[in-house]
Amino acid sequence: MKEQKINTLWTHLHWLSVLAQQGSYTAAAARLGVSKAAMSQRIAELERAAKVTLVQRTTRSLRLTEAGQRLVDETRASFEQIEQSFAQVRDLAEQPSGLLRVTAPVALARQQLVPLFAAFLQDFPDVRIELDLSDRLSALTTEGYDLAIRHTARPPDTHVAWVLCATESVLVATPAYLREHGQPATPAELQAHNCLHYPRSQDTPAWTFEPQSPLEAGERITVPVSGNFAANNSEALREAALTGAGIALLPDFSAQTELRKGHLVRVLPGWKPVGAFAENIYAIRPYAPHVPRSVAALVAHLRSSLEGGFGV
Repeated sequence: MKEQKINTLWTHLHWLSVLAQQGSYTAAAARLGVSKAAMSQRIAELERAAKVTLVQRTTRSLRLTEAGQRLVDETRASFEQIEQSFAQVRDLAEQPSGLLRVTAPVALARQQLVPLFAAFLQDFPDVRIELDLSDRLSALTTEGYDLAIRHTARPPDTHVAWVLCATESVLVATPAYLREHGQPATPAELQAHNCLHYPRSQDTPAWTFEPQSPLEAGERITVPVSGNFAANNSEALREAALTGAGIALLPDFSAQTELRKGHLVRVLPGWKPVGAFAENIYAIRPYAPHVPRSVAALVAHLRSSLEGGFGV
């Protein structure tokens, strides 16, 4: 059998590196936009040309052999350089273009970001956005995302992060609930109310507050709370609060619209909730010497659109 020339195998090698990143033929095929059958065929062709097994398959998983892992490790930097060089050349075009893969938290994206993305795409019609809605902290490099929008206290040190805007936590309830159950005057009085909370690691839910007054700044009080509903999604907590079920602690971007409409009102306005949610929203990307023009344009658009935050 005539040996296959190495310059006909560049694509095969790249697909092997993507397979190593994604960990499955299905995920790798989706990342490359090809069929699973095509993916499997290319890897088989590469193994025949190399005359060694590169991928060990089972019914439930796969892993690279020593030879396969060595091949991926020793070609990774070259493919990254090619990708970077192509991005730089593509950016010589006058307008940003191409696919942007973005991941963002479910509630924040649904309530605030999707309209901003739509406006961005009107301004830059040659850009396409593929949005992944997930509260999971994705591995941007291995999962192929160009940008992550995160509501976090501390972005990863290994990544580049831009602050998009500040955000705060707000305590809210419906006017009807407060008429029926009374308006708490101090954080301690929350113990007599049905508190709709975000489940955390501690056994007993607790909310921490500090006075809004600058004369009392730094004085904090932590109050154990209880309620008949908890959810790890601010939209769900907001919707429960809108039924009059109780008092909810939400990030301001979830409460903004309903506060403006008067469907929800602030509870304990003289006290600032602290530690419940992060105080900044970031755009995050893996470090690279070159930032694609489309990424820079999207970050600039989001920063400009969110400059004022979500205050009401």
